Amino acid sequence: MVRKIDKESKKITLKHGEIKNLDMPGMTMVFQVKDPAMLDAVKQGDKVQFKVERSGGALVITEMQVAK
Repeated sequence: MVRKIDKESKKITLKHGEIKNLDMPGMTMVFQVKDPAMLDAVKQGDKVQFKVERSGGALVITEMQVAK
């Protein structure tokens, strides 16, 4: 679920469930986005599905869409 969107710094705060490929439990955290245009497609409170990967020591969302 989208908690906060920061377009200036190209970051989004998400409350998420377990992320198995990163061996990460569910929590709320800040992610960078690969493409800043992704932030225009969501709003605070939206439930989203996303793909994230490690890139240069940061967690970067590479795909994101509003969950149906």
